[in-house]
Amino acid sequence: MNLCRALCLMLAACAAPQLLAYPVDGYGYSGIRRLEYAAAVQAEAVKGRKLHPGQYLPLTEIVPHWSATKGHDLPAPDAELSAGLDVLMRGSGYATYSIALLDLSDPARPRYASKSADDRVNVGSVGKVIVVLALMQTLADLYPTDIAARERILRSTQVVADTYSQYDHHTVPFYDPQTKKRVNRQIRAGDTASLWEYLDWMLSASSNSAASMVQKELIALMHFGTAYPPPADQYQAFFATAGAKQLGDLHLAAVDGALTRNGFDSLQFRQASLFTRGGKNRVNGQQSFATSNQLLKFLYRMEAGTLVDAFSSREIKRLMYMTQRRIRYASHPALNDYGVFFKSGSFYQCYTSGRCGKYKGDKTNRLASVAMIESPAGAPKLHYLVAVTSNVLRVNSAVAHQTLALRIQRLVEKMHPQSLPVSPPEGSFAPVPVDDPDLPQARESEPP
Repeated sequence: MNLCRALCLMLAACAAPQLLAYPVDGYGYSGIRRLEYAAAVQAEAVKGRKLHPGQYLPLTEIVPHWSATKGHDLPAPDAELSAGLDVLMRGSGYATYSIALLDLSDPARPRYASKSADDRVNVGSVGKVIVVLALMQTLADLYPTDIAARERILRSTQVVADTYSQYDHHTVPFYDPQTKKRVNRQIRAGDTASLWEYLDWMLSASSNSAASMVQKELIALMHFGTAYPPPADQYQAFFATAGAKQLGDLHLAAVDGALTRNGFDSLQFRQASLFTRGGKNRVNGQQSFATSNQLLKFLYRMEAGTLVDAFSSREIKRLMYMTQRRIRYASHPALNDYGVFFKSGSFYQCYTSGRCGKYKGDKTNRLASVAMIESPAGAPKLHYLVAVTSNVLRVNSAVAHQTLALRIQRLVEKMHPQSLPVSPPEGSFAPVPVDDPDLPQARESEPP
């Protein structure tokens, strides 16, 4: 490799290609193998689609930025922001939505507003943020002052997909640094990757297979403690002999313990079951749910560095950094220059099998998103957090959530007119894809 090409690869730290979360200069630190491929794409060593300016932040710039408070309690509602949110929801077809919004742009005056933000619902894949919280809390309990030990477990523990991982339609990226070959496909039994890579797949690609394997490792971490990861024979013997109740109790203890100790209400915020049928068949579960307020509080503590501790907050924020093709709420072109830290999820049910499609449930049809926006990326003049859930039957609400992102952006801009340029009008943006990249695009183009 010539010096110019090598330098290009090194400078790729400040950019990102069409892949997933976690900054692309993070391979040397995390060992997430796809990041080496991502750096090569950005350096134009291999072909690939480059993304938007806001998706190019390096590791050093993705840290908790809020220090004015500990992030433990949401502030009292702000009258001006609340009035603006009320007008937005009443006039734009969002009256039935649950929304919680926290504007942190002025450290001396955080502003909070909400609507129906204590409605408790199933938020689908957004519940995966609870899984990463529980894992980080358990690692912190075992190694409270030894960050190197936590990093070693995340980077070196090899997770082998098994029946717990089956089945999921989402694909994830596999990259071999030796052969330089990359493929996107579903996780299969036998696929081996580090715990950090499984976390990356769980949050960025929203892989249910990866999530259930992370949950299995969380149970093992609870059982084996500082002896984790154990020898393969001990690991296999434990899961072969432990009953579904014992495994479910360990999982729930890890989740509820982490939530309670971080100031959340486990009666309002919980991920109490695994994400795949294979996992559910082996681990007892309970109902899972969240509220917009509890989700907003999760982001608030993360940004304050008090979600478990500073290391955990930073790593969760990096895992939520959007460097894949943005979807749903995060996909609006108005956010192209902004850093977006994001997770979305859906939960739909049909009265009769075959009578409704994906994201178009006629019994339940929830779509949920959490997002933190830094505008512009790296030196934000606007800095805000939002959690939103909807339940509009028989309609894929992905475009409605995308449009909501623009209208909330405009609402926050109105709170800070002195520090921002004139924004282009709503109708000036060309349509962009908004839906799950593993599924056909939504046909709907208007908010419900």
